[in-house]
Amino acid sequence: MQRYTITEELDQPLWDDFVRSAPGATCYHLFAWKRIVEDSFGHRTHYLAALDGTGLVRGVLPLVHMKSVLFGNFLVSVPFVNYGGLLGESQGGRQALVRAADALRISLGARHVELRHLGRGVEGLPSREHKVTMILSLQENPEAQWTAFNAKLRNQVRKAEKSGLTCRSGGAELLDGFYDVFARNMRDLGTPVYARVFFRNVIGALPDTTRILAVSHEGRTIAAGIVSRFRDCMEMPWASSVADYKSLCPNNLLYWEAIRIAIGQGCTGFDFGRSTPNEGTFNFKKQWGAEPVQLYWQYLLKEGTSLPELNPKNPKFEAAIKIWKRLPVGLTKLVGPGIVRNIP
Repeated sequence: MQRYTITEELDQPLWDDFVRSAPGATCYHLFAWKRIVEDSFGHRTHYLAALDGTGLVRGVLPLVHMKSVLFGNFLVSVPFVNYGGLLGESQGGRQALVRAADALRISLGARHVELRHLGRGVEGLPSREHKVTMILSLQENPEAQWTAFNAKLRNQVRKAEKSGLTCRSGGAELLDGFYDVFARNMRDLGTPVYARVFFRNVIGALPDTTRILAVSHEGRTIAAGIVSRFRDCMEMPWASSVADYKSLCPNNLLYWEAIRIAIGQGCTGFDFGRSTPNEGTFNFKKQWGAEPVQLYWQYLLKEGTSLPELNPKNPKFEAAIKIWKRLPVGLTKLVGPGIVRNIP
């Protein structure tokens, strides 16, 4: 019977070599995210790797330890993003990592471990299946993709263009405009905003695969998003627009430009990010032709305990959300990062 050794001492090249070749891997499994999370939020990370008897990597599990009085003590793979979870090419290696993660949970006094899996989960673990991600299969060129869209969608993109909206692609030089739009949108949603340094760290750690897109009207950024490529798929994990300009369809231009860039880079898929089925953002993404892919958020728990309820629809957060929506945006930029660092 194969024996596996679990280590937290695997160096970055070996870790990333495994991730880049592993089925089911996402960019959030890359070692760069260890530094991004540590430098941006100050959380301690535990990057577990399973080695077989010959020392070969057979599985990895990136874990982030989050602990606060308000939100509790738990581990997540990976917080603040859509995916993460367990990667393993052998059943034995996967089981060894699950056991190691549960042992770590117990040693840290954590209530649970949350594993965010895309497409398939770990058999036997309790899970939530309340979210999907929306992925568009891309055509081989922009012209074919444009033709595949329905007339209403094409007209919305044309309206943005006829209204004088323009879209730029760049790096950190576009961060201020992106962040202003993003912070305002988060305030309007009643959600604390990440610190600006988080996005700066993402761009700095992944400069070859991450870009900012910014849609402008008369010199002002009114919609913006961050795109990130991994293998043959482009994802836009963060995107926002100023509600006052909704009639000009800036979001439509933003996503069309992102899709054109993805096709130009040879991608075969565009990931619009996670949504709740049949809600507003789900329907917006569906109109582009994106199809839902199930997300499995799975848990390691102490026997007899219930699944965690750390989400905006939990009734105990309703009052706080209503208050947050009325705060000045500048204040939310100051206060929000200290709160959201503990919300996965």
